[in-house]
Amino acid sequence: MRTLLITGPGGSGRTTVSAATALAAARAGVPTLVLSSDRADTLGTALGVPTGAEPVEAGPRLTAWRPDAEASFRADVVALQDRAAGVLDLLGASRLDAEEITLLPGAEELALLRALRDAALSERYELLVVDLPPVERALALLALPAELRRLLRRLLPPERQAARALRPVLGRLAGVPMPAEGLYETAERWDTELAAVDAVVADRGTAVRLVAEPGPAGADAVRSAVLGAAVRGLPVESVVAARVLPEAAADSWLAVPLAQQRKTLDEWAGTYTVHRAAHLGRDPRGRDDLAALGVPGVTAPPGPVEWPVTDRIAEDGVLVWRIPLPGARREELDLVRRGDELLLAAGGHRRIVPLPSALRRCTVAGASLREGELRIRFAPDPQLWPRRD
Repeated sequence: MRTLLITGPGGSGRTTVSAATALAAARAGVPTLVLSSDRADTLGTALGVPTGAEPVEAGPRLTAWRPDAEASFRADVVALQDRAAGVLDLLGASRLDAEEITLLPGAEELALLRALRDAALSERYELLVVDLPPVERALALLALPAELRRLLRRLLPPERQAARALRPVLGRLAGVPMPAEGLYETAERWDTELAAVDAVVADRGTAVRLVAEPGPAGADAVRSAVLGAAVRGLPVESVVAARVLPEAAADSWLAVPLAQQRKTLDEWAGTYTVHRAAHLGRDPRGRDDLAALGVPGVTAPPGPVEWPVTDRIAEDGVLVWRIPLPGARREELDLVRRGDELLLAAGGHRRIVPLPSALRRCTVAGASLREGELRIRFAPDPQLWPRRD
């Protein structure tokens, strides 16, 4: 199964391109599911079929689904109250009724991640097309499962669960109820669910398709998005140039924006795989309009992003961790080592990654950025590194 994550700057036509991509794949014989988190049914408008909380058939081999974030959020809050009943009663907290629970920011994205996990586990589809929010929110969303798992491990380390049997004894000695068994059980359940989502995002068959209008603003947005995807270790499958003007516009008042589009398209062609989505002169509505855009469905997978460690001990006395960061600028880079983790920031994108096991026994000896690749040098720590006799 492949997963295509589609995002881009706001107003770029992400949902339309998602619908067109899914339709093209389905017409090529690939069983496809297209997911969207928008509250408004923009996806249904593009496909010509209303979408909602239950998956609907939008055509042969094509299913569309827009999960109900509000119902999912209410169910989660009610379930959490039930599991934390002892603590809430101790604090004298009042329970919330399902009807008074309102949707919080980010709930749509969480519902989308859950739907993505469920769709991947169902094994009913060969391609998942995911209509993500605008690129900055999309990258934060894709980072969420790994970040939440990291926080859970810090707050409730699995190795401390061996002390569960002592909690009732400690509670009697202190005269205060200790955290219930359900706390760790809930953490384990959350970790399992987050791991399933994280596995889909990190899968070798997952890639990003970016959507942007060719022009100065679109070029900046694509550069930032490609760098953000690289920080997350996500491969960019292609760039869809949206609303490309016809060449016939060169003899009209559209000559200037057409020239800007040509310049950006030439720049992109030298760096990315580019698909042009034609400007129809109207908002695409229905499957015929989507097909007219000319957006392809399944293409050759780009392959996973590798962060290899190169052994240069014999030559230079160091190990080199090579991290591809296309478009990164030296002044925008920030690196901090904290224990066995590396805090990496590039162009406003930030990620905390665990060090490969060999590098945990080393000290940082320096770093350099060359041709879109960050190279971090690690010198073996004599006190931790095995001796070579």
